[in-house]
Amino acid sequence: MTAPLLPIVTQDLPPESADCVVIGAGIVGVSTAYWLARAGQRVVLVEKGRVGAEQSSRNWGWCRQQNRDARELPLSTQSLGLWEEMTSDIGEDLGFRRCGLLYLSRDPAEIEGWAKWGRFARGEGIDTRMLDATEAAERGRATGQSWAGGVWSPTDGIADPSRAAPLIAKGVMKHGGIVVQGCAARGLELEGGAVSAVVTEKGRIRTRQVVLSGGAWAASFLHQQGIAFPQSAVRSSILSVGPGVEGLPPALHTKDISVTARGDGAWTLAISGRASLDLTPGALMGLKHFLPMAAKRWRVLSPGGLQAWRAGHETRKRWALDRETPMERMRILDPKPSAALIRETLNNAHRLLPALKGLPVQATWAGYIDSTPDGVPVIDTDIGLPGLTLAAGLSGHGFGIGPGVGHLVADMLLGRDPITETRQYRLARFGQSQWGKVSEF
Repeated sequence: MTAPLLPIVTQDLPPESADCVVIGAGIVGVSTAYWLARAGQRVVLVEKGRVGAEQSSRNWGWCRQQNRDARELPLSTQSLGLWEEMTSDIGEDLGFRRCGLLYLSRDPAEIEGWAKWGRFARGEGIDTRMLDATEAAERGRATGQSWAGGVWSPTDGIADPSRAAPLIAKGVMKHGGIVVQGCAARGLELEGGAVSAVVTEKGRIRTRQVVLSGGAWAASFLHQQGIAFPQSAVRSSILSVGPGVEGLPPALHTKDISVTARGDGAWTLAISGRASLDLTPGALMGLKHFLPMAAKRWRVLSPGGLQAWRAGHETRKRWALDRETPMERMRILDPKPSAALIRETLNNAHRLLPALKGLPVQATWAGYIDSTPDGVPVIDTDIGLPGLTLAAGLSGHGFGIGPGVGHLVADMLLGRDPITETRQYRLARFGQSQWGKVSEF
C-alpha cells in the first residue's frame, strides 16, 4: 500500500480562458490557486494525476519554524498562521495543530548547533526552548532513555498530508476556482514574447499569467521554454505503523528516527535526511550546481538505481505539444521504497519506542524530494519569460510552508505588499557559486 490520500471530485474539462493557470496541484499549487481564487481571480488549477498525490502526501506532515534556514524562517512563521486561517475559511479539518515539536540528542555538537540557531531565532521572536538532560528525559519519557539535551518548539505543529492538499483544492472551488485532475499541461503558447496560453491534453486555456508549481517536474517543463532551473531530486523512503499506541510525542526527532502522529491514529516513521540518489539526466547535467550540497550531505545519501530515469520527471528531451508527453505516461510518481532503509527505519523505531513493536506496518512508500542547489525554494515572477512564475524547489520543506508560498505568489501577481521579503527566492541567484550557501537544515 502506498501513501494514503483523500480522493476528491473535480471538473473534467478546463475552461477556454482564465486570469491565471496554476500547473501542478501539490501543496504549493493548491495554496497558490486558493489565495488567488479568494482574491477574486478566475483561476484554473490543472493536475496531470491526482491532487496531492506526489510528495505533498508522502512527507512527515511537519509545519515548523524550528531549525529553518534564516532565508525561509519568515515564510515559515507566516505559514503557521495561514494554516489556521485556511482551516477556518475552508471549513474542513486539514489536520493542522500546534502540538509542538520535540528534538532529542546525545551529541553535544548537535545540541550546540540547535542552541546557536535558537539564539538567532529568539531574536526573531521565535519560541524555541533548549532542554537540559533532565528536561529532555521528561519530555522524551516515552523512550525510557537518557538524553544529553534537546529542543522544544511549542508553537510549531503538524498537518495531515493525506488530507491537506485535497481539502485546500476544495477551498479553491469554494471560492470559484476550477480544478481539473488528469489534465497534464504540455506547454505554453507565446504572443509577443509573453505567455498567451497553456496547452493541456484536454485543450488550450488562454491566459496571461501562469504559475508553475510542478514539484519534481518543474525543471523539465522549463527546459521546453529554454529556461535553466537547477533542480534535482532524491528518493525518500517512509512507512507508517498502527494505530494502537497512545502517549507518544506527536512529533519527535532524533538522529536515528523521527516519529509523527497521523490523523487516523497511525504513526509515520522516517530517518531524517536519509535518501536514495537515483541517476537522472537532470542530475548529470546539473552536477556542477549540486557539488556543494553533495559535499555536505553525502553521508546520508545512498546510491539508487534507474527508477527516476525511467519515470521521466528529470528528462531533458524536448516534447511536442500535440502528442503524449512524459507527464501523461507517468501520471503519479510512485517509486519503490528502499527495502533496506525501511527495515532500518522500523528497527530504529522499535529500539527508541518499544511500544511500537506490537503495531503492524500499515504502509510503505517513497517519494521524490526535489531540491535546489542551496536547499531554498525559487519563488520568482522574473525568470526570463513574461507571464510565467516559478514556485518550486521546496527542498523537503514544502508541506509546512506551502500556504505561505502560495500567499506570497498571489501577493506578487496581484501587486500586493508581500508577506515576506522575496529577494532570497530569486532564480538568478544560481548564477553565482553555491559554495557556502547550502542550507544547514
